[in-house]
Amino acid sequence: MELPVFFKSIIDQDSCPVVICDLDHQIIYMNPGAAARYAKQGGADLVGKSLMGCHTAKSQEMIQKILAWFEESEDHNMIYTFYNEKENKDVYMVALRDEKGNLIGYYEKHEYRNRETKGLYQFL
Repeated sequence: MELPVFFKSIIDQDSCPVVICDLDHQIIYMNPGAAARYAKQGGADLVGKSLMGCHTAKSQEMIQKILAWFEESEDHNMIYTFYNEKENKDVYMVALRDEKGNLIGYYEKHEYRNRETKGLYQFL
């Protein structure tokens, strides 16, 4: 089996929204969590469209600044961008790099702070 199949499966199984973009800000992939999260904005139909269309002018400016920071160093790979108090989650922008360390895109990652409510090893 091809390794990319495993990577896609990892992203798809993550319940947190993950939106992957190229350097032109085109949304190239949304996991099911992201498609559900952004259903009112178009959900999975946003794939192929610009992420910039979903953001204010100020947010667009910050995204450009973050990309410039990612470009400065291979060590610049993740930045905290937002805390959503209502959903108790942190949002990050993460650099995507090729095997040579070149920046090839980025993704938005949501991480909820809520404590797990299931018991250890509880099935279903």
